[in-house]
Amino acid sequence: MLARTAISIDEKLGGLVDEDWVRKIAQQVLEAEGVAPPYEVSLVFTDPETVRQLNLDYRGLDEPTDVLAFCMLSRKGSDDFFAFPPDGITRLGEVIISYPRAVEQAKEQGHSTERELALLVIHGVLHLLGYDHEEPEEEAGMRAKERELLEKCLP
Repeated sequence: MLARTAISIDEKLGGLVDEDWVRKIAQQVLEAEGVAPPYEVSLVFTDPETVRQLNLDYRGLDEPTDVLAFCMLSRKGSDDFFAFPPDGITRLGEVIISYPRAVEQAKEQGHSTERELALLVIHGVLHLLGYDHEEPEEEAGMRAKERELLEKCLP
């Protein structure tokens, strides 16, 4: 069965992100959430300017952010639909992470860059699976799930 996690790292960040490690984090989250292969998910590590532009283009927010998730699954009550080839592979979407922002946030929070990257990968993958934090009860549930998964991924 195919469990594909594509990793794309901006060439300016070469050598800063361990592809195998972030792939493992994403796969652990998907496994813990009951997502069975075959699936595809993409993780992109880039600069703050790219993430800001994507935030503006797709969310209408002209502000920096640390992670964006572009889900390809249909949401309840949504008219969004992507036509997929009939190969049986669940295409989850793409998580885009600002690596420099992750470094800044790690310093602010007093923990390692690796811990911050793991948290952002977890956060982004949870968004692909339908988790959100727009409402207070959603945020509480998502934050609890992030903590639970972080403990599993970084014992």
